[in-house]
Amino acid sequence: MNNDHLDPRNSMNIPELADTTFAMDFLLRAKEGVRNTAVALTETASPNLRALLRKQLLQGIAMHQEITELMINKKWFHPYELNEQYQLDQLSAKNTIMVGNMKLFPGETNRKGMFDRTPD
Repeated sequence: MNNDHLDPRNSMNIPELADTTFAMDFLLRAKEGVRNTAVALTETASPNLRALLRKQLLQGIAMHQEITELMINKKWFHPYELNEQYQLDQLSAKNTIMVGNMKLFPGETNRKGMFDRTPD
């Protein structure tokens, strides 16, 4: 792979990579929501609020399960096959380093002369 981010060859599989990234981020946010709701539930004294938080906690757990199952079905996540998950993690790290090494911004960032008139 070359380092030209404008080369169409470098955009192959990007939609699926983006989907996996979004799904993993969603999974982590769902887990964080479950954890925060559980903490709030243990800190609450009001029976009405406890019932509301308990319901929200169960919904959060169900959402986490749905996201996990989606990722497993799409083969984006291998919680039971550590070797396969390790290979995916290595590929993700390699792609991250590759994107980090791309020259995404021009070296010259002087904007002088780009406007049709001088600023007031």
